[in-house]
Amino acid sequence: MALNPHSNLPLKDVKVIDFGQFIAGPAVAMILADLGATVVHVDPPGGPLWTSPANATLNRNKLIVSIDLKQQEGRDQALALIEEADIVIESFRPGVMARLGIDFSALREERPELITLSIPGFASNDQLRRDWHAFESVIAANSGVFTDMGLNRVLMGINPSFSPLPLGSAYGTMLAASSVMLALQARERTGLGDEIEVPLVCALMEGLTYNSIKIDGLPERYKTQREKEIERRRIEGLPMNLSYDELQELLDPFYRSYKCKDGRMFYVVCPSHNQHAKRCLKVLGIYDDLVAEGMNEEPDTYRPTSEWSSDMSLGVYPLPKHWADHIAARMKDVFMTRTSKEWEKIFGRGKFPGAPQRWLQEWIHDDHAETAGLMVEVDDPEFGLMIQPGPMIWLQGSGTEMLSPSPRRWVGYQDALNALLRIETKLPRVRAKNARDGWLEGVRVLDLCNVIAGPHSVAYLARFGAEIIKIDPAKPFYDCWNTVIFGLSHMRSKQSVLTDITQPRGREILDELIRQSDVVVWNATDKQVERMGLTQEGMKRLNPQAIFCQLDCFSGVLPGPRTNYLGYDDLVQATTGIMLRFGGSMDTPEEHAHVGTIDVMCGFGASLGIATALYQKLKTGKVDRVKTSLSALSGLAQLPFCYDYERRGLFDEPAGREVNGYDDLSRFYSASDGILLISAYEYDLPKFANVEGLEDLVELPKEERAAFLAPRFLTMRALDWVERLQAADIAAAVCENLETLRSYNAYPADDSTGVDRGSYSFSVYEDHPSGHVITQLDPYAIRPKRGRIYPLAPSEKYGASTRSVLEELGHSTDEIDRLIEDGVVSESWSREYLPT
Repeated sequence: MALNPHSNLPLKDVKVIDFGQFIAGPAVAMILADLGATVVHVDPPGGPLWTSPANATLNRNKLIVSIDLKQQEGRDQALALIEEADIVIESFRPGVMARLGIDFSALREERPELITLSIPGFASNDQLRRDWHAFESVIAANSGVFTDMGLNRVLMGINPSFSPLPLGSAYGTMLAASSVMLALQARERTGLGDEIEVPLVCALMEGLTYNSIKIDGLPERYKTQREKEIERRRIEGLPMNLSYDELQELLDPFYRSYKCKDGRMFYVVCPSHNQHAKRCLKVLGIYDDLVAEGMNEEPDTYRPTSEWSSDMSLGVYPLPKHWADHIAARMKDVFMTRTSKEWEKIFGRGKFPGAPQRWLQEWIHDDHAETAGLMVEVDDPEFGLMIQPGPMIWLQGSGTEMLSPSPRRWVGYQDALNALLRIETKLPRVRAKNARDGWLEGVRVLDLCNVIAGPHSVAYLARFGAEIIKIDPAKPFYDCWNTVIFGLSHMRSKQSVLTDITQPRGREILDELIRQSDVVVWNATDKQVERMGLTQEGMKRLNPQAIFCQLDCFSGVLPGPRTNYLGYDDLVQATTGIMLRFGGSMDTPEEHAHVGTIDVMCGFGASLGIATALYQKLKTGKVDRVKTSLSALSGLAQLPFCYDYERRGLFDEPAGREVNGYDDLSRFYSASDGILLISAYEYDLPKFANVEGLEDLVELPKEERAAFLAPRFLTMRALDWVERLQAADIAAAVCENLETLRSYNAYPADDSTGVDRGSYSFSVYEDHPSGHVITQLDPYAIRPKRGRIYPLAPSEKYGASTRSVLEELGHSTDEIDRLIEDGVVSESWSREYLPT
């Protein structure tokens, strides 16, 4: 929290003032503090606006000072602190800080090098909602999170469905932190800072990118059994009333939980890869039997299914129902022969993904989490020895220093100012020749990633002007559901090259591309990185100036028992308790609904790490390696309850299908036309006296509140109640759905980024290269005043740039033709962009 002259942390010379409250603002500053920044957190005289033990995590490594911004003396003190800062963070509604005398635009006119970050709930150019009281659940409800909580909940008839995960703040934290770091590294070239806004609602929508996309005419092969059942019931007018057990029989056998000998559920995630399902069945001892019974493996699953030799292929998702049922029945029997712990080792060592279901409390005390530094100990002055989430991103050269955070410390104003004054600010001279429109203009990135987290991290960088080449195998490892469908989102603005890097000539192409890249990104385990020769030593031989960023499933700063186990988003949900929280019990685990829940968060984390490494390189000349993992980001997704200490109460936060909120003042209610969410605290109770129709609530005992509110909310439309409640400064929202938000906020695709369109913005690509009409979210969550955000080009067909990139590397037409003929490179995986 104060400068350590011997620190190797990348932000040791950076000074931050944190006015943030609740989660996102303080969490951004926490991440900067973890990376070495000196952070002064400012609380109002009455203390933080959110009273939670999580504040011990959010304010670790920080100095905390109490300042009354409503008094002139307090404003003067705040401005004096800002005068010494590089970065200033606030997370209030638009205009609040300016009304308190802290005007970011005016401050930057005086000091153009200053970087300011605002994290409002709704966008400042959203005229309808900008002044809404926007707690976490209000943003989630208004953005369709609770109403689009997955196919399971639709089929069970539980819609909307409540979740306590602070997804908006988690995505907002990573996007906002990465934007600050991107602006900071750009300042090292230009000498100029920036004024940035990252609305939480926009960050949440970016986190849901893979859930909100619409593909007109999606081929039937990509529809899961659950999607088909939903369609059938809607067409036939049948109720959505499946039980949990009935629902399980609509799941893919390689994408579900199985009960083990010890009574614990084990989650298997082996679909889509050409080897994982096969390895799984072979280890279970049932592969040969299933082959004898007719189980098929198509040599080329990218051909239309009408050309397949049968109706299924192992390693393709989803499987036909009769095969899914048959394989699952065999797998159920085998899983009962061993404990979940045994299966975890068998799967991990066998190089195919699976993990036992665990509760969050178990994860916090897990041997791997502790050994790897995914959980750390902090001796907090209020709660004593606490276990808290560890670093979310780290650089190889300084990661171990992040494993011993300092506890938060309350100080006086002068002590806080002195801590800042002790650090000398060294800024580059403003040079017009170094000015660039985008923060990453001219930065070349090589993307070796697959699935979601890795490729999404690189796709995010494109909006800032980075030049990106994406490498995939000449013959795909994953099925087209996992490549082409996901790629519609994360392949935008990338050049696609297909080459077999396991062949000598393919490896030469990879090495050529590495030599011309500034950043190389790969989601791979340490063993995979070592096997491909991309360790620190290997990278130094190829390109000593290139930053290597590695993402994986289970890594922490230090090696742990499961560091080299393969895994996906879903496995982290199982391992860290998210599935049990969502499902409610060990017998009823459910994946958290949204595709890429942790994946996208981790992708943004990798981008943050890349920006940090670029800053360090520009500042000091030091080239370091970046690392993050899905497990490291799971702590952010559960931050309000991801901690333990000696006197902690039960881990009894909302869990399960039947939960509709926190209490009678913060939950769902039925209105005349839909579902309303209110989000009020006890201190909000007097405000209800100003809501017509609800005046008498103030006098009622707690146990009578729901009985009073429920019939009254039924008398009007949900939106009418929201208007009344918000007018009284009570947080409330209609439970919207993604389809409605998309249809009302979609525009013909042009050169717009969506930044000017408020809180929601989609583009409709009528002439998408796929031949389908595609509607997808715009790149609009990061809103700088100086830096430029670039529109994203539609995803090209995989392999479309193979020839042009090789030509740029100096290969002749004849050489490229020979490479194609020999299978070293390819210009396409399929005749059709989206195989039918």
